[in-house]
Amino acid sequence: MADRTLPFALPDIGEEEIQAVSDALRSGWLSSGPRVEEFERRFAALCGDGVQAVALNSATAGLHLALEALGIAPGDEVLVPTWTFTATAEIVVHLGARPVFVDSDPVTLNIDLADAERKVTGRTRAVLPVHFAGRAVSSSRLHEFAVRHHLHVVEDAAHAFPSASEGVPVGAGRSAATVFSFYATKTITTGEGGMLVTRDLDLASRVRTTRLHGIDRNAFDRYRSDRPAWRYNIAAAGYKYNLTDTAAAIGLVQLDRAEKMHLRREQIAERYLAAFADLPLDLPQEAPAGDIHAWHLFVVRVWDGASLGRNEFIAEMSRRGVCCSVHFIPLHMHSYWRDQYGLQDEMFPVANSEFDRVVSIPLYSGMTDDDVDRVLETARDVLR
Repeated sequence: MADRTLPFALPDIGEEEIQAVSDALRSGWLSSGPRVEEFERRFAALCGDGVQAVALNSATAGLHLALEALGIAPGDEVLVPTWTFTATAEIVVHLGARPVFVDSDPVTLNIDLADAERKVTGRTRAVLPVHFAGRAVSSSRLHEFAVRHHLHVVEDAAHAFPSASEGVPVGAGRSAATVFSFYATKTITTGEGGMLVTRDLDLASRVRTTRLHGIDRNAFDRYRSDRPAWRYNIAAAGYKYNLTDTAAAIGLVQLDRAEKMHLRREQIAERYLAAFADLPLDLPQEAPAGDIHAWHLFVVRVWDGASLGRNEFIAEMSRRGVCCSVHFIPLHMHSYWRDQYGLQDEMFPVANSEFDRVVSIPLYSGMTDDDVDRVLETARDVLR
């Protein structure tokens, strides 16, 4: 086993981010303030003209507030892929609505819109597609489906900065809202954090209010005034979902570095695609023309006829000092979702079969060429 364990993921943080946090701490603004506002402006500009951006303390918060603003309520149903993290579904439950779980596309592992079609009922109000691993769901197919069934679209773009579909950046399209994650392992990070983007001015206004206890003025406005400005109004029963200025300070530096970090992820993915071509693995497909793959994850699938199975592959890689992971354990396999909604494996044939094969191998922008070489050499040795 190697002396140094190579982690599965690592945030790409340098001296610039550290200095930005120090400056924020010295400024006196520790909660939401000028850096949050600047982060919102700059992120909106990256997404496209006319987009509103609202910073939050997590993508989960953004998904929750988006559905709340759209009026999702008890008795409603929301289509959710089984191939996702639990946050995508749990926010539906928190609103008293019912998540309806959908199988996976066998190529991309994104939501299978054909299966979603079969599960639409008169109570279906919205669909929550996930751009798995950074490969965007087809925007044209998604919105044709949504228009046909009169559904709101809220995109879970936790993996998808800076993804694009058919020439349009994820977040700049026709959806009611798109929500990004800045968790520590994501393509850019604020430690914890998220961003909701929308072209709907009313939805953006509602989310800005509900993210901070339903107060109709933010703290920055109340405390920076040069004249008495203590009065405010509670306009809704809100939540404590605001992003801090210290987190936004990290995000602003990460935005400056985002293009370079994405390029590095692309370079690593290209090396993997070339080097793994002759191994008993199914490799992720590169994005079609006009699309951009964020390469948040690089997910391979071990052949059924390989010399060892998925679990053994992960164990052997770990024994040799290379950490791998699995994305995801489908929601229908977890006890809460299975028991609460009567889910069975046979309802999700693609997700059920592909789960046994998937492995996420290390991919992060701070990887050196030696790190990449080590992953390649170790995987080849393990699968020899």
